[in-house]
Amino acid sequence: MRTAIYPGSFDPVTLGHWDLIQRAEKLVDRLVVAVLHNPSKTSAFSVEERVEMLRELVGERPIIEVTSFHGLLVDFAKTQGAQCIVRGVRAFSDFEYEFQMALMNRKLAPELETVFLMPKERYSAVSSRLVREIGSMGGNLTELVPPALRERIAHRLQQD
Repeated sequence: MRTAIYPGSFDPVTLGHWDLIQRAEKLVDRLVVAVLHNPSKTSAFSVEERVEMLRELVGERPIIEVTSFHGLLVDFAKTQGAQCIVRGVRAFSDFEYEFQMALMNRKLAPELETVFLMPKERYSAVSSRLVREIGSMGGNLTELVPPALRERIAHRLQQD
């Protein structure tokens, strides 16, 4: 069974994330979408809320699991029996950072491969950081976040 981990903060989940989940789903037998718990980072949504939103978004897709993790990604991937890590690359600046991370993950766990996927072009400028910024100022999130989650995300961001 080919298992991949798609890790991220997903704070909040964007249409770019959703696009990559759907792309990765076609490549593996089991996809674990994993929300990173990073206590040193201030988040708009709790880890539990992000997991809940992703589960709502994913629905009843049998090969996709949504969970959270803390610690090193390679250690989590090993516990899940994963063969690869899926990472999204929107622009060259993403690639440089992701390339460094992939090399370090390879050093820590040579048996794990990193697979880079590109989202649709219309999502190449969409990031959780920009969604938080736009949403906090009452901006339109229609082209940025999944419709099923839009109201919840907009409401939370306008409160902060």
